[in-house]
Amino acid sequence: MNRSGAKIVMEALSRHGIDTFFGYPGGVVLPLYDEILNWPEIRHILVRHEQCAAHMAEGYARATGKVGVCLATSGPGATNLVTGIATAMMDSIPMVCLTGNVNSWAIGTDAFQETDIQGITIPITKHNYLVKNVADLPYILEEAFYLANTGRKGPVLVDIPKDVFIAKTENPFPDTIVRRGYTPSAPLNPTSFERAAKLLAESKQPIVIAGAGVIWSNTSSALQELAEKCDLPVISTLLGLGNIPREDPRSLGMMGMHGEVTGTLAVQDADLVIGIGMRWDDRLTGKVAGFAPAAKIIHFDIDTSEFSKIVETEVVIPGDLAESLPEFVKSVAPKTNPEWWKKIRVIQESNPIVVPDSPKFLARHVLDELNRSTGSDAFISTDVGQHQMWTAQQYKFKRPYQWLSSGGLGTMGFGFPAAMGAAFANPGSEVWAVVGDGGFQMTLQELQTAVENQLDVKICLINNGFLGMVRQWQELFYENRYSHVSMGSPDFGKLADAYGATFFRCSSRADLAETFEQARKAKGPVLCEFIVEMEENVFPMVPAGAANDDVISDPDLPKKQEVHA
Repeated sequence: MNRSGAKIVMEALSRHGIDTFFGYPGGVVLPLYDEILNWPEIRHILVRHEQCAAHMAEGYARATGKVGVCLATSGPGATNLVTGIATAMMDSIPMVCLTGNVNSWAIGTDAFQETDIQGITIPITKHNYLVKNVADLPYILEEAFYLANTGRKGPVLVDIPKDVFIAKTENPFPDTIVRRGYTPSAPLNPTSFERAAKLLAESKQPIVIAGAGVIWSNTSSALQELAEKCDLPVISTLLGLGNIPREDPRSLGMMGMHGEVTGTLAVQDADLVIGIGMRWDDRLTGKVAGFAPAAKIIHFDIDTSEFSKIVETEVVIPGDLAESLPEFVKSVAPKTNPEWWKKIRVIQESNPIVVPDSPKFLARHVLDELNRSTGSDAFISTDVGQHQMWTAQQYKFKRPYQWLSSGGLGTMGFGFPAAMGAAFANPGSEVWAVVGDGGFQMTLQELQTAVENQLDVKICLINNGFLGMVRQWQELFYENRYSHVSMGSPDFGKLADAYGATFFRCSSRADLAETFEQARKAKGPVLCEFIVEMEENVFPMVPAGAANDDVISDPDLPKKQEVHA
């Protein structure tokens, strides 16, 4: 059938089960926006800023495991996607980003709103395309979805000139994709499994660090089986939270710069560290030369470029975790580690993650109540900063895809639009955005989008009047010399009223439970502002550049004897 480029785009979305995508119109994408009206089964969400279209697509992907799709016009529309694309690239999120461009014959003439978005996004996409011929469009779109959602997942950008949207072709979508030089995952190597199983059998103090790769490969059950079969403590990376239930006795929570002391110190005394679907980022390892000094390292990952990039590895196991992790579970012999667990429990008892019984109204009080009132069962999205770390510590995630946060790029403004993406993807589910007064002001215009769509998304706004994490560093490392971190805010109640959102304000512990109860009952978007202690700090903390042995415990908690395993 002879059909336009615009129709081919919509066909591609339909073929890949995309029921919702996010965008903002402009001149060169008008042919596509006209075609959208012919596809009522595919919902387009009109955002108020293109950056938020990208973050909503990320939220949609992070909460479902499906590919997220966003759309922007040429020039500033396309460049406004860049922060969201970079966020997805750093965190390996599958996205297809569609941009319009000027007519193909005008490219290179500095035409109105012409920008080389393909060149701009080369470093921050898994792959990108400039479509010059409508005949190529079916194959390119099919390949874009394939690349985004196979191997190490990531964002793919497809830039389509206006005349390509209008032009027609009879070319069909391909039945299969074969891209020369692209191997999504390596074949399994039996020898690697044998060596890894031998190391595990011989170890006295083994530990697992599991990342988001476990979630994206849907291998949480295999991770649980491995932990039970070999009596292994399991640490989650920031983005791996939810890959094993936090209330599982084998879960040690998150480790690293603001992780729990238990895992952070236990890794330092481990004789074997098994990294599964994670990349040894600097916030986890601290000073690399001091990381797990006595341990041999086994590393499972789909991306072979990660092997020995940061830490030296004894055994590498490349390939898709969906294949390699169950195979490893079969290959290992059951074992127990009672003496190792005794040491770990001593550290755990000496360094608990608890909320101080302080007369001050702390952000930790708020997040502890959020966890209690929702039964640890809501989708939780965060911005970046102190509230992000407190949420990671306090919320007891039960399952994969429940936790949405910007890890590698640390993108302020991410939390609210990402929560909206999760809410669009999971109607009827409870979704909370935990944001600070700084980050929320970067993307709060999407309140209008939420109200228009009567989206059930709740916002937990932690208002401490500061750019909290930056202020904390200035307090601890710059002699309390606060420079441009005091954050003025609007009257959020009036703002919510102007947009038509439900609003609650809470400034005391006594009102916490009631505030959450009322917010959870309310329909549509709800903004809850919590006026908390201004100078509360996030602990534990490993100072930047320090080794994990140098972790600073929470000075607000009663001191017990700190015991290194």
